[in-house]
Amino acid sequence: MRVVSICPSNTEVMDYLDRTDLLVGVDDYSDWPAPVQQLPKVGPDLSIDMDKVEALQPDLVIASLSVPGMEKNIEALAKRELPYITLNPNSLDEIAADIEQVGEALGEASHGKEKAAEFRAEVAAFREQALQRRGKVSLYWEWWPKPIFTPGQTNWLTEISELAGARNVFDTENQANVQATWDDVRQRDPDHICMVWVGVKESKMRPELVKKRPGWHKMKAVQDDKIHVLEESLYCRPSPRLLDGLRQLVAILE
Repeated sequence: MRVVSICPSNTEVMDYLDRTDLLVGVDDYSDWPAPVQQLPKVGPDLSIDMDKVEALQPDLVIASLSVPGMEKNIEALAKRELPYITLNPNSLDEIAADIEQVGEALGEASHGKEKAAEFRAEVAAFREQALQRRGKVSLYWEWWPKPIFTPGQTNWLTEISELAGARNVFDTENQANVQATWDDVRQRDPDHICMVWVGVKESKMRPELVKKRPGWHKMKAVQDDKIHVLEESLYCRPSPRLLDGLRQLVAILE
């Protein structure tokens, strides 16, 4: 079977299913696991070159709607009558459902169900551990600095926060993606600031600039030096690797 993944999180689902051997092409941002970087590239996830996708003669294209603007990829796949499925998870349970869906699309439904059950069991274990932690600390997740974008209540990072025994300070907003202001963050006064700028390497993120924002020097996270530069690929992609990010977060907060 010939499979093309046009979003990094989809490629990571294929890895979780141990079927990256079926991939014949990926988007430019798919970098995990390392060997997929050697596969033919079909463009960045928001500007997929459908001529390249079609030339790979895929039996299945795994598309996504996880980022606004990806709709045009779906339209192009449908227009060319290429076989595809679309993933668009916002929660860990939806990621588990995607694992099942991809397994079924590969003709390996039982394997997909087994791996989804494995993922759900690991989430349940974290949830049980979180119940043992007292006095939840608050987290502010920064997806983008200016204008500020941060995950809201209906996003996997709110779940990840809870599973780490903490809470997302923007869990009051019934959205997956919230555009906020520096003043709004300052007023919510989180215990920790987690920098996960989408598509930006850790070396390019500068906590010293965050500290200089108006009034932020009074915030608990800044005063206590609780600003964390995290690997965005472990927090910004809706894939099973979120649990690797969760393990890191638990270690930071302990």
